[in-house]
Amino acid sequence: WAIENGLHWILDVTFHDDQSRIRTAHAPENMLTVRHIAVNVAARKKGKDSMRLALKTAGWDDDYLVRLVAP
Repeated sequence: WAIENGLHWILDVTFHDDQSRIRTAHAPENMLTVRHIAVNVAARKKGKDSMRLALKTAGWDDDYLVRLVAP
């Protein structure tokens, strides 16, 4: 349960998942998959920066995003 609760906490704090208004057709499952991918990519970050800061920086800085995505 600790792993699942930790992931839910990250999704809620970072993406405000509980306040999401996406509720029709397959959209909720698709967005959850995209959010999981983003969390897994951001988890590759180096240093002690927060997950939220890593995702924001990746959105702002293409070079940082490439460093996260590249193996």
